[in-house]
Amino acid sequence: MAETLSIVVSGVRPHRDQPALYIGLFSDAPTTPPARLSLAGIDRVEIRRSDVRRVDVERVEGDRVMDVGLPDARLSQHHARLTSRGKGWIFEDLGSKNGSWIKNTRITTHALADGDVMIVGHTALVYRTSGGDAKTVITAPPRLVPGLQTMSPALDARFSDLASAARGVVAIEITGETGTGKELIARAVHALSERPGEFVAVNCGALASSLLEAELFGHRRGAYTGAGAERAGLIRSADHGTLFLDEIAELSTAAQASLLRVLQEKEVTPVGADRPVRVDLRVVTATHRDLDEAVAAGQFRADLRARLLGFRLELLPLRERPEDLSLIVADLLRRDAAAQGAGPVTLLIDAVAALYAYEWPLNIRELERALAGASAVARDRIELAHLPPALRSTLSGEPLVDEAALSPEDRELRGKLVDAIARHRGNLTEVAREFAKDRTQVRRWMKRFGLRREVKRGDTHDA
Repeated sequence: MAETLSIVVSGVRPHRDQPALYIGLFSDAPTTPPARLSLAGIDRVEIRRSDVRRVDVERVEGDRVMDVGLPDARLSQHHARLTSRGKGWIFEDLGSKNGSWIKNTRITTHALADGDVMIVGHTALVYRTSGGDAKTVITAPPRLVPGLQTMSPALDARFSDLASAARGVVAIEITGETGTGKELIARAVHALSERPGEFVAVNCGALASSLLEAELFGHRRGAYTGAGAERAGLIRSADHGTLFLDEIAELSTAAQASLLRVLQEKEVTPVGADRPVRVDLRVVTATHRDLDEAVAAGQFRADLRARLLGFRLELLPLRERPEDLSLIVADLLRRDAAAQGAGPVTLLIDAVAALYAYEWPLNIRELERALAGASAVARDRIELAHLPPALRSTLSGEPLVDEAALSPEDRELRGKLVDAIARHRGNLTEVAREFAKDRTQVRRWMKRFGLRREVKRGDTHDA
């Protein structure tokens, strides 16, 4: 008898040496919640079309088989299979109508590597060699505050630890590459801390040395030329709240000494004042540099570094979090739709493939800009052409083509073009003569329909 498993939220620490399969972006409904399927103890996974998302596990001739049904009309009834082989897994397309793809390469059999993204129908599946949980099916954990949600069990455990640390007084340090969302995490810390004061973000690299003390500590009226009114300064503005020092490694030597005194004495003296003012601060710092290395190089004060030690969270670059791409994309698309007063947006499958294939050197910030630009011009559907050139180039060669999205006239033209290329054995001059067009137009059609010179008659390369 089949063991039908409901999708549940996991609070259990994972068995991180067990593999997992993630259901990621669904191009027809990209805000559909993702899911993590533990492959621990599973011998085979069958992927098929279904009316609703469902996961069943049963014993078949001694094997423990996971049956995954997805509400994706482009999937075949028996689309693909994953089979355990020793310490690894093999992906096999079962002769599906629309094929299975990794990036823009159509695959039949493929030995899976960590982070591989398979496109089946209009759905992305992500394979990871770790992340399998004691529970078979896990949806995204509930989001405590914006920023603290992930499909990665290891990062989810760190976020839970961060939430506990946020409610205390310990200093918090956030590290990671540019664009990984450090300020968003800092704002999450402030929200979880429930401190009544303000969240004040300071870009340490942008503080002008000539106005450093006035910017940080504030000033009395008339303290210097141009000081026409009293100003509290950034530190006092964060009193009873959170002071977020972004790119703290960029602080000048003078600023480091001033900040150290504030942290030691818990008071500031405004420029032009003769008495210090007490402050109650929660300090959160962020940097993409290693502060310990900066101390060793004499570029950062060791005593200030000691004051900033506490809880440390390292944010992974987006390219190392393919299982989280669907969560982040869904959030950004919802935000863009709300800002534009627009309805839900969909994506063509080649745009989905490009999002997963791109390395994202500027991380979430770059993804945010790419989707905002695409949403602004795409109306209700984002195509590959709407994405920046760097993303489009990830699918150089044969693109994924969604024949179902073509008009009847385009489908007819594509079929005739396939036949003509096959009959003329890839001779585009002869193909152009048959269609009474020039070679440039034929090449445009081929690019549009995802065709190559060596395409064979009857091979439509749908995706």
